[in-house]
Amino acid sequence: MCETKRLILRKMTMEDLDDLLRIFSDPKVMRSFGGILFDRERMKQWLLRNLDHQTRYGYGLFSVILKANGELVGDCGLEHIEVEGSPEVEIGYDFLSAYWGQGLATEAAGAVRDYAFDQLGLHRVISLIRPENLASIRVAEKIGMVKEKECVRGSQLYHVYSLSGGSAQTARLLDRAQLGG
Repeated sequence: MCETKRLILRKMTMEDLDDLLRIFSDPKVMRSFGGILFDRERMKQWLLRNLDHQTRYGYGLFSVILKANGELVGDCGLEHIEVEGSPEVEIGYDFLSAYWGQGLATEAAGAVRDYAFDQLGLHRVISLIRPENLASIRVAEKIGMVKEKECVRGSQLYHVYSLSGGSAQTARLLDRAQLGG
């Protein structure tokens, strides 16, 4: 579990299914995934896959809860993936469109970045971002990631943003300076 000023990031459970379905059936959110909206069965399979990932790797996507009202407003976390034949750990995030533009994705992703390096001892994380997803590019850059290269997965072009442990320390210091801490 991670906590920020406005958010609680906790392990997902099957009880999160309906709240997550609100996110993955939102056309604005799903535009970043080719526009295909999830139905309840697809959401259940996605959630089961994430729960299996948590068991297998010891980490996964967190449910993101807004402290102010206790609402599940997104997911953010880490996923083991393969990019061009190499194992990687990706920071990913999805938020209800009603909460976009409030810095919540950046806040959550920064907490996950710190968790990855400080708690899990990872040496590198990436984010795969479609070139047209400017908001996600800004989130990645705000937490210290830089564009490393481009890759194609499933006939879709992605920018690969990356961050290593030493660069993450610098990014955390910048975060604290910007927050006045």
